[in-house]
Amino acid sequence: MKFNKILIANRGEIAVRIARTLREMGIGSVAVYVGADRTALHVRKADEAQEIPRYLDGAALIDAANRCGAEAIHPGYGFLSENAAFAQSCEEAGLVFIGPPSSAIRQMGSKTGAREIAAKAGAPIVPGTQHGLTNPAEALRFAAEAGYPVMLKAVAGGGGKGMRRVDREADLDSSFRNASSEAGRAFGDATIYVEKLIEHPRHIEIQLLGDKHGNMVHLGERECSIQRRHQKVIEECPSPFVAAHPEMRDAMGAAAVRVAQMAGYTNAGTVEFLVDQHRKFYFLEMNTRLQVEHPVTELVTGLDLVRLQVEIAAGGKLPFSQRDIHWTGAAIECRIYAEDPDNQFFPSPGKITSLAEPAGPGIRLASGVYPGWTVPIDYDPMLAKLAVWAGTRDHAIARALRAIDEYHVGGIATNLGFFRELLADPEFVAANLETGFLDGFFARRTAPCADRQQLANLVAKQVRATPVTAQAPTENNWRRIGREGLLR
Repeated sequence: MKFNKILIANRGEIAVRIARTLREMGIGSVAVYVGADRTALHVRKADEAQEIPRYLDGAALIDAANRCGAEAIHPGYGFLSENAAFAQSCEEAGLVFIGPPSSAIRQMGSKTGAREIAAKAGAPIVPGTQHGLTNPAEALRFAAEAGYPVMLKAVAGGGGKGMRRVDREADLDSSFRNASSEAGRAFGDATIYVEKLIEHPRHIEIQLLGDKHGNMVHLGERECSIQRRHQKVIEECPSPFVAAHPEMRDAMGAAAVRVAQMAGYTNAGTVEFLVDQHRKFYFLEMNTRLQVEHPVTELVTGLDLVRLQVEIAAGGKLPFSQRDIHWTGAAIECRIYAEDPDNQFFPSPGKITSLAEPAGPGIRLASGVYPGWTVPIDYDPMLAKLAVWAGTRDHAIARALRAIDEYHVGGIATNLGFFRELLADPEFVAANLETGFLDGFFARRTAPCADRQQLANLVAKQVRATPVTAQAPTENNWRRIGREGLLR
């Protein structure tokens, strides 16, 4: 099968990225837009565009694909990318859904269902309830047996919605009800399950690719431990922890492949693990789509995951086997948001009055904005993904700091200054990472300036960065980026 035209059922930087790959492949791209997005960059970069009432209107997306003569739909990530009903509707309409089959999305989209499949595949799982719960009584029984702390999670959830940590029995009832209510609002399913909480874990995920001919490979791991409110902030490939213990990659990769094969999975997907301090890993969940952080894997492996997704969806075989995959150097990705770190990271929509983007060796910027465009309040405020590659992790950190020095966004607040401090943090440089990392980082940020000057000087020496990296951070300078000064 050969695709002549593909509709991109998404917006922002991922829609731009998909359109670019389709152009390289000689395939026509069709953007969709809602209201104010008529002038968005993804609309400008596509070959044609269709207006729809809502990005989550699956019927409208299928109708738009039929009107323009597209043979397939690429969902990107977010929106309908993990919606089994939408994938099934595409299949029933004779459109190719560029992703896994709807049956695999449905199986792995249920947290409890995914745990069952992982257990059958022989992957270690965190102790937890084997089915979803609708009242706290059984959760109380499980927690009494397993011991506190425990984690409540939405069965149909993701992105931190419907998730609560519970440290004592007295808090479980109210936490359960709050998590259930949030899950119901977010996913239309208020069911909750309970897991024993692994203290201070790393979040490490394995990228998978599988074709329709029975071939399945893993592309190594990504370190995603630095999170805020259960949302990833910085991602790395390879994980510095796994790089120090390379036998882990083989073990985690093999477990991830078994899970995907058990689920009848094809196309791109990611199996996520929690890893404890003793290098034991536990299945967490599977993301049945392309991940936001896929660029770091591409930079280190040299593979184009979107191109491979399209080729697999068209019936092609994987052009390589597991032994052909190699990992070179280190890559780091920062998610650049229109948000104000000095105001609890509150979204900062508005008009971009000026824009200077970084460039040079090892810099990859996936951007969805341009000067003069107004960042809307209606959608996720991510502006771009800044990914860098270098021969070593230290060099990649230095390169990321240099790129941030070059990056300027005028008219709105951004988190660029936050990344300047985070990348220069000595604990980050030393790769002492875990999912609660930012709690310690924010505590260190309030240390006396003299102490922080010492730390900044140490970091500058460690990463061999430019002199500006060694400047002492002040209490209110998230937005300082070298010569550009304040971003507002």
